[in-house]
Amino acid sequence: MSASASRPSYAALFRMPHARRTFAAAMTGRLSYGVVSLAMMLTTTRATGSYAVAGTVMALFGAMSVFLSPARAALIDRHGARRALIPMASLYAGLLTAFAVTAWRPGAPVPVIAALAVAAGACTPPLGPTMRAVWGEVVQDERLLQRAYSLDGVVEEILFVSGPLVVGAVVQTAPPAAAVALSALLVWSGTLAFVLSPLVAGVRPPAARTARGGHGGRTGRTLGRVLARPVVVASGVGLSLGAVDLLVMAFAERHHHGAGVVAWVLAALSLGSALGGLLNGAVDWRLAPGARLPLLAGALGLALLGAGLAQSLGALAVAVACAGFFVAPALTTSYLMADAAAPPGFRTQAGAWVNTAVNAGSSVGTAGAGLLVGRLPLGLCFAVSGAAAMAAALACARNARTPRPGADAGNGVAGGARPAVTDGARLPG
Repeated sequence: MSASASRPSYAALFRMPHARRTFAAAMTGRLSYGVVSLAMMLTTTRATGSYAVAGTVMALFGAMSVFLSPARAALIDRHGARRALIPMASLYAGLLTAFAVTAWRPGAPVPVIAALAVAAGACTPPLGPTMRAVWGEVVQDERLLQRAYSLDGVVEEILFVSGPLVVGAVVQTAPPAAAVALSALLVWSGTLAFVLSPLVAGVRPPAARTARGGHGGRTGRTLGRVLARPVVVASGVGLSLGAVDLLVMAFAERHHHGAGVVAWVLAALSLGSALGGLLNGAVDWRLAPGARLPLLAGALGLALLGAGLAQSLGALAVAVACAGFFVAPALTTSYLMADAAAPPGFRTQAGAWVNTAVNAGSSVGTAGAGLLVGRLPLGLCFAVSGAAAMAAALACARNARTPRPGADAGNGVAGGARPAVTDGARLPG
């Protein structure tokens, strides 16, 4: 199955049979991820009465979810979305439900809560990488695939902004554990609808054939080499974004603004990212993705350097929005490069590695910013966060001419998997 047009638009994606249903189902499941973090944190705090315990539980949950993502993606590449995702989502939703029941009232045992959080994190279904892998399999026009990935990133951004609002609505009338249970329902129902879609059912898992042919280890090493550039940039973007969240909070506190303004500044970041993502997807780029990627990451770094010069909340919001304008395009391009470079049967894993790099970088960035805020001027802290993105851009640019096995290094189109396109061109989570 494929879709193409002389100048494909976003609407062309949803003219593909079953595409609208499949995308809506995946986004329903992914809304769970926008809900679950805040819901679990509020639930744990209420159940234990300790912010320290809540922070530890969330760190364990996040670590298991992020660092095991490539392993879970490998199961999907090997066995197919239907055979791997249904048990994975069922186990994850069941563990979240058990967490909600255990922590429904104050006084829940901390070891049990922590164990359930760890187990749930280990089973988190990689719906984002799987949806992008499906796009990569069914969309043969490179320009239309760029639009698919851009739209995916923009909608995901909206979901992660909407998730906390959903939690806020739930806790007005019910304990926060009810929001955890809602997250479980969203991920299970969304995943089930996603894997039962004919579009997903038509994607066959070729990785099992690769493993039987005895080339799995060699292909895995090749995958590591070809993913170096998008993974480095994704980790740099994650480092910068993780730092920005905390730095905006510090800025608001030092300028005697209420905590409520932080949400508005971060909303400006998300708005800039959404606009940048939509524009990036709509443009037929003449510059190859491998050349665009360091420019986008570098522009993000420069915008954060500008944020360090802001003296007012309005100026900071504008600078952060400008930085956000390059976030979605940089990540979309990283995912596209990873998809184009991935050998047959490794598409989901390729996307999962980029997604893991973003999330791991964000965690490190937040922790690093926490250490720097008390030791350096705030403007210099913003500059350091921008330097992380710029360093990733420089590392990516230095390796821009490194050839990839089985791929055209200039276009970034892997071994004939997708035809070259007229513009000479080449994404987490």
